[in-house]
Amino acid sequence: MVTHRQRQSRPEDPDNNHFVLTFENNRHASALFGQFDEHLKLLEEKLHVDARARGNSVAITGDTMATNQARRALDYLYEKLQSGGTIEISDVEGAIRMAVAADDQLTLPTMERKAKLSMAQISTRKKAIAARTPTQDAYIRALERSELVFGVGPAGTGKTYLAVAYAAQLLERGAVDRIILSRPAVEAGERLGFLPGDMKEKVDPYLRPLYDALYDMIPGDKVERALTAGVIEIAPLAFMRGRTLSNAVVILDEAQNTTSMQMKMFLTRLGENARMIVTGDPSQIDLPRGTKSGLVEALQVLKGVEGISTIRFQQADVVRHPLVGRIVGAYDAQYKERSEDAAENGDA
Repeated sequence: MVTHRQRQSRPEDPDNNHFVLTFENNRHASALFGQFDEHLKLLEEKLHVDARARGNSVAITGDTMATNQARRALDYLYEKLQSGGTIEISDVEGAIRMAVAADDQLTLPTMERKAKLSMAQISTRKKAIAARTPTQDAYIRALERSELVFGVGPAGTGKTYLAVAYAAQLLERGAVDRIILSRPAVEAGERLGFLPGDMKEKVDPYLRPLYDALYDMIPGDKVERALTAGVIEIAPLAFMRGRTLSNAVVILDEAQNTTSMQMKMFLTRLGENARMIVTGDPSQIDLPRGTKSGLVEALQVLKGVEGISTIRFQQADVVRHPLVGRIVGAYDAQYKERSEDAAENGDA
């Protein structure tokens, strides 16, 4: 990327920073700024800066830290365009989040704050995915270094999607021979009744989110062939007892609905050259009242065990529609209030 910057000082306001970024490729600059400059407007809203485009240049004015965050975000997004990628509004939001987070991270105690964004990425032939929040960044890096990773937190944070993307990446690279998808067949507060068909057809409704992610990463015809050949396997949790899972990426989704015995059984299936990824949301347990969640217990029992990483997503990591984050926050606040009331009344 070639970016020319013209910095102008404004001595009348020492806390104010102003500079101009000029991007050589006009087409990329147009995509960077967004239709009707919508990406620049998002920068202004989130970082409280003034960003004004003129041709293939943008003038940024505001607080020194905020303008530097805007520069880092724009630099990163422009490099993505130069590499052949595309930019959506969610990518801009992610770049802003990471730019803000970079100011809280020091590369070494004696070094200056990061001048350039470095987001962890997962790449398959069909799609490349970059972290959109600091927690997603930590999650992807944990997947790369640990044999067992727990990704826990609310819906919409990308924990399952990124797990499937990482599994697809390893399969394409030949690092593993197969992907195994598993999920406890617990009804989310509904009575679904008898499900007809063979085992795959019975379990498919529960595994739909995993399938959706797979089709995003791998061409549809290859997914179908892999399913037929057993390279991608659907393994209901209840049918995994006695197996040793080697040379595979094994994903257990909705793990909050496992029992303690099921979780222990699943975790002890780990074989040679295998990776396990366990995802779930402890706030959405659908087990019968009085049954302890295997996920909640595992997070307590395995805390600090070498080779295991636990990444906890929060409301701020929700990358779906912004309203989803506010919905999660409202429910969390309600649950907290109920718990406090129960404790005061001696019901805890």
